[in-house]
Amino acid sequence: MLEIRNKIGPEAQRLEPKGRLELPFDARQKSRLRTHLASGEEAALVLPRGEVLRGGDLVVASDGRVVEVIAAAERLLHVECASATELARCAYHLGNRHVPVEVGEGFLRLAEDHVLEKMLAGLGAKLSHVTAPFEPEAGAYHGNATGGHHDHEP
Repeated sequence: MLEIRNKIGPEAQRLEPKGRLELPFDARQKSRLRTHLASGEEAALVLPRGEVLRGGDLVVASDGRVVEVIAAAERLLHVECASATELARCAYHLGNRHVPVEVGEGFLRLAEDHVLEKMLAGLGAKLSHVTAPFEPEAGAYHGNATGGHHDHEP
């Protein structure tokens, strides 16, 4: 089985990938994972704890091969509001719940969740369902994009 242990830094981004690893966000935030490359070859992620893979990242496999990480399309809730203030209010309430959120120009995106959908509708948000790659914010504390525990001290 192919092992993937290291992400390649930005200085090596000119390397030509020889494989593709397409994963949803939930899988890209795991440090240990059995998966498959797009070719079907079995692979194991064995990354340092806390390492989050992003679409476009390059990783190196145990055989020296460079593999490109692809953010898989996922079912997401797309949030828009009539004003920046309303959108900020929605972001505030999602942040209070430690929900991973992708912030875009005039919109928020999050994993589909009927409870959060109801809350956002109650805040006046315009909601739609989309299928797209999910790249939530990395988080202000310890690079935490997963909604896990962190201290509220800067």
